[in-house]
Amino acid sequence: MSIIAIILWLFVLLLAITVHEAAHAWTALKKGDPTAYNLGRVTLNPLAHIDPLGTVLIPIILVVVGAPPFGWAKPVPVNPYNLRYPRQDNLWISAAGPMANLTLGFLALLVIVILKFLFPSLNTFLHDFFLSGRALPRGFYPLQGLVVILFYLTLTNIYLAIFNLIPVPPLDGSGILMGILSYEAALRYDRLRPFGIFIVLTLVYLGVLQLIIRPIENLIYTIVFL
Repeated sequence: MSIIAIILWLFVLLLAITVHEAAHAWTALKKGDPTAYNLGRVTLNPLAHIDPLGTVLIPIILVVVGAPPFGWAKPVPVNPYNLRYPRQDNLWISAAGPMANLTLGFLALLVIVILKFLFPSLNTFLHDFFLSGRALPRGFYPLQGLVVILFYLTLTNIYLAIFNLIPVPPLDGSGILMGILSYEAALRYDRLRPFGIFIVLTLVYLGVLQLIIRPIENLIYTIVFL
C-alpha cells in the first residue's frame, strides 16, 4: 500500500472515530447528562477523543499490513443518574455513534455518485486507481484526490458502524439491545460484559464480521465502479 493511501486511510479513520464519539457525547447532553460536555467531548476536535493505542498505534499497524482500518477513541463517560429515562436514553446514546458513521458514510457515497454523474472521466480514474492499482496521476488533480478521500470515508464509516452494532458488550450494539430488552433480561444479558471482548475477538477470528460486511462492501463497490 502506498504512503498516500496509508495517510488517507488514517485521516478518514480519525475523522470517523471523532464523529462517532462526538455523536455519543452530544446525544448524552441532549438526554440530560452533561458529563461528556463538561469534559469537552462534544466537539469535532479529534484531540479531545484520541486514545494513544486505539486511535494511533492499532490503526497504523492495521493499515500498514493491509487490513481494514479499525480503531477506537477514549470512551464517552455517561452518568445514568442524570438521564431522565436511563434505559431508553442509553439506547439512543449507544445508537448515536454508529448512526453518525452510517450517515457520514452514505453522504460520502452520494457525493461520489453525484461527482461521477457530473464528471464521467472519474469512472476511468476510479477503475485505474482502485482496481488496476495505478498511482495517482502526476500533477495537481483535486477532484481525483477528493473522490479517493470520499471512497475511503465511505468504507471506513460503514466498517466502523457495522462493527459497533454487534450486540456484544462493550460495543454500542449491546447498549441498543439492553434498551430493548426487559429490565430483568437486560440484567442477565449484562453478565456477558466481563467476557465481551473475548467474544468479539472470537467472532472476528472466525470471520463472522467479514460475512456481515462483505455484502455491503460489494454493494458499495458496485455503486462506485459501475
